[in-house]
Amino acid sequence: MIEKQADIKHLQDRIHTLEGLLNDISAYIYTKDLQGRYTFVNQIVLDLFDKQMQDVIGKDDSDFFDTQRSNQVLKNDQLVIKQQKEITFEETNYISSLEEFRTFKTVKTPLFDNNGKIAGICGVSYDITEQKRYEEIIREQKHLLDAVLDNVDAHIYMKDHTRTFRYANRHVAEAFDLPIEKIIGKKDSDIIPQDIADAFWESDRQVLASQKKHVCEEIFTDKENNNYRFHSVKMPYHINDKTPAVIGFSTDITQLYQLKEELQIQANTDSLTQLNNRRFFIKCADKEYQRSVRHNLTMSVITLDIDNFKDINDNFGHPTGDAVLIALSNNLAKAVRAEDTLSRTGGEEFSILLPDTNLEQAHQLAERIRESQEKLSINTDKAGDIRVTISIGLATRKNSDKGFDALFSRADNALYHAKKLGKNTVWSAND
Repeated sequence: MIEKQADIKHLQDRIHTLEGLLNDISAYIYTKDLQGRYTFVNQIVLDLFDKQMQDVIGKDDSDFFDTQRSNQVLKNDQLVIKQQKEITFEETNYISSLEEFRTFKTVKTPLFDNNGKIAGICGVSYDITEQKRYEEIIREQKHLLDAVLDNVDAHIYMKDHTRTFRYANRHVAEAFDLPIEKIIGKKDSDIIPQDIADAFWESDRQVLASQKKHVCEEIFTDKENNNYRFHSVKMPYHINDKTPAVIGFSTDITQLYQLKEELQIQANTDSLTQLNNRRFFIKCADKEYQRSVRHNLTMSVITLDIDNFKDINDNFGHPTGDAVLIALSNNLAKAVRAEDTLSRTGGEEFSILLPDTNLEQAHQLAERIRESQEKLSINTDKAGDIRVTISIGLATRKNSDKGFDALFSRADNALYHAKKLGKNTVWSAND
C-alpha cells in the first residue's frame, strides 16, 4: 500500500514537472478527445482564452472560438482524425476573448490508446499573426515599389557578381521580350547574345571593381536587329550585406540620339542638293590640311561654278535654276571618291576637297568633270532639256601656305581666271 502510494506520488510529481515544462514553452499545447473536447491545455492557452483550467477541460472550441466566422480549427481536427497522421496547417481563428482574428501555424498529431485505436489529437500551435502582418506589409511595400519601378521611364535591374539577374522591372522584361520570372535567376548571357552581354558586363565589372557609381552609354540589339542606345547609371550594392551586386538604371535615348544625328546632318547639309554645306566643308578642310602638313602629304582643292547661271534664273525662274543645281550635284557625286569631300559652298559654287592628290591628278579629275557636265542634258519643266557648262579652278597645297584659307583662296583665284578665259574651262593656280 505504501509502495503504491509512493508510485502515485512519483507519477504526480512527474506530471507536475511535465506540466511545468509545457507551461514554459512559448507554444500553445493542447489535447482533445474524439468529440473535440479539451483534455489538456498549457498555461499559454489558458491566457489566450482568459480562463482557468477547470473552465476549459471538457469544453470544445465553440466555447472559445467564433466558429461561425472561422471553422478551420474544426475541419483540421477532423482531417487529422480521419487520416490518422500528423498534418501541419496555418489556421486563422476568431478568438472570442480577444474579439479578433489570430493566425497560427499548427502541427496536429493523432493520439492512440493502448489498443492502437485513435483516441484524440495533440496540437502544438505558434501564433504567427504578427509575422503574417509583417509579411503583408512587405508584400504591399513590394507591390508599391514594383508599381513605382515599373512606371519609371527607365530599365532597372540588379545583377550579382556572377552576372545573374536578381531583379528586373517591366521595361527590362519588355526589352528582352521575356516574362520577369524567366529573367530572375538567369545569367545575362543566357538571355541575350554573348557579345552584347559581355559589353554590358564590362561596365558592370568596373562598378564591382571600383565600388563607385559609373555612367556610360550602351547599345542593345533586339531580336529584330533594331539597335537601341541607353544612358546608363550603375551603382554598387551588396545583397544581404555580403553578395556583391550592381544596380543599373538605363534610360532609352535612342530617339534623342537619332534627333541629335538628324540635327547634326541638317547642320552640315545643303537642303536643296543634299550635299555637304560650306560649314562642313571648311571644318573638314581644316582637319585635312593639318593632316597633310603633319605627314607631308599632297592635297588639292577644286572649286567650280555654273556658267551664266544668273541668265537661267532670270529667263526660266528659280525652280529651273534649282533643277540645274540638283542635276549638277548628282553628276559631281558620281565623279568623286569616297575619301573626297564634295560641298555646295555658295549659290552656284561647289568645292571638292582632294586628300593625297597632286596637281596633275586634280587637273585630270577636273577635266573629266567639265567634259561630263558639258555633255549632260538636264530636263526641266519650263525650259525643257538644257545643257550648262562649268568653269573650274584648282590649287595644290604649298609649303609656303599659312593655312587652308591660303590654298582655298588660290583655287578661287584660279576659278576667276577660268571665267576670264571664256568659261567652260579648267585653270590651275600653278598655270
